[in-house]
Amino acid sequence: VQLQASGGGLVQAGGSLRLSCATSGRTFSSYNMGWFRQAPGKERDFVSAISWSGDSTDYADSVKGRFTISRDNAKNTVYLQMNSLKAEDTAVYYCAAQARPGLWLYRDSVSNYAYWGQGTLVTVSS
Repeated sequence: VQLQASGGGLVQAGGSLRLSCATSGRTFSSYNMGWFRQAPGKERDFVSAISWSGDSTDYADSVKGRFTISRDNAKNTVYLQMNSLKAEDTAVYYCAAQARPGLWLYRDSVSNYAYWGQGTLVTVSS
């Protein structure tokens, strides 16, 4: 499975960006998908996740009400719509896929994602 994240860039505080993560393979619809971010000198943190069916979503407290995760299984793509961006949202954003649907319980854990994209940089200027 290969994941390709895109959509990052430089935006002013209060602005919006939409990240995309395109995946290869015919089993995308069976993967729970997640977004994580890593700021310089910090650990990689959970941002959001969506279940394989799209019926369940989850968000870190820091992004609730501002970010929205979605997926299009016909396009093998997961999205992260980011609104009301803040300077503290600046980070490299990574998309990731869990190897089994049953891992949803551990959706906020880096170690429970088997496949990772290369990351896309989001910079929010204040």
